[in-house]
Amino acid sequence: MIEFVTDSIDVSLLNDWQRDLPIASRPFARIGETLGLPEADVIERLTRMRAAGRITRVGGTCAPNTVSASTLAAIAAPASRIEDLAGIIGAEPGVNHSYLREHDINLWFVATGPDRAHVDATLSRIEARSGLKVLDLRLVRPFNVDLGFSLEGDRGSVPVPRPVRLAAMVQGDRQVLQALTSGMALVPRPYAEIARNLGRTEDDVLGRVQALSDAAVISRLGVIVRHRALGWRANAMVVWDISSERIDAAGPRLSAHPGITLCYERVPVPGVWPYRLYSMIHARSRSEALDVLSAAADLPDLRGVPHRALFSLQCFKQTGALISLSRGTAA
Repeated sequence: MIEFVTDSIDVSLLNDWQRDLPIASRPFARIGETLGLPEADVIERLTRMRAAGRITRVGGTCAPNTVSASTLAAIAAPASRIEDLAGIIGAEPGVNHSYLREHDINLWFVATGPDRAHVDATLSRIEARSGLKVLDLRLVRPFNVDLGFSLEGDRGSVPVPRPVRLAAMVQGDRQVLQALTSGMALVPRPYAEIARNLGRTEDDVLGRVQALSDAAVISRLGVIVRHRALGWRANAMVVWDISSERIDAAGPRLSAHPGITLCYERVPVPGVWPYRLYSMIHARSRSEALDVLSAAADLPDLRGVPHRALFSLQCFKQTGALISLSRGTAA
């Protein structure tokens, strides 16, 4: 069971609604119908869990580097400056994730923005303000970036990624996407609230959310949980020193391995950071995470491949991506 959450209905909200949030005028009423609850009770429970830090938001995620740009970055922060430097990094609106990890290169973050120029400017400002070199690890290809997973210990596979059809986007969609990634208002008609903030109609917004979901521009729509607050505290980013040619087979195999919650290839930095293949393990204990890693390292395509596990020590920031400079948030 989920640590600290014993109410079965709360467990269901956290576990069963990480995706497929109803695209309807009153989505929380629809959820309530499946749980035998009034709409107001669903909203109250989600509001309480957001206030407690168990969820970051109810909203959407988009596939990386499709409608916006992003990169994984890191700096080697001296121990005496970690809090100060985390503040510099977190102050950037485009930084949506920031973690302290076990390594000399210890402050890791994801920089996002409407385009690559915006991301580059973010990294440049962080370098100037910190006085430290930023490691820029650009995405080559994702194998699994869904980050929706069972919180009840079931390590089944996540849905197969769908091809993104960017041609489905029309003018104004970026503002809708930004509202979803920033977080929907926990009110009876959240899509109407987005529409009001954007000067549009509810039917218009509902139609665009449905179209963007059908086109896989929205990769997931639902409850975005804070796994650390729910007992999944032993979280490791595992990096693998493997050639690009071998990743063709190893990436999909690793992505499908039970316990792997993220998997992607990134550009290495010669002489500094040789790792190309990345995977995340979210577990309830360090030993559980290491068991998952041991089994993954024994896969035929990864046997003998040098790798390192960088366990997370502290989360400084976890928000939605920056897609549009005209944010149009509803929450």
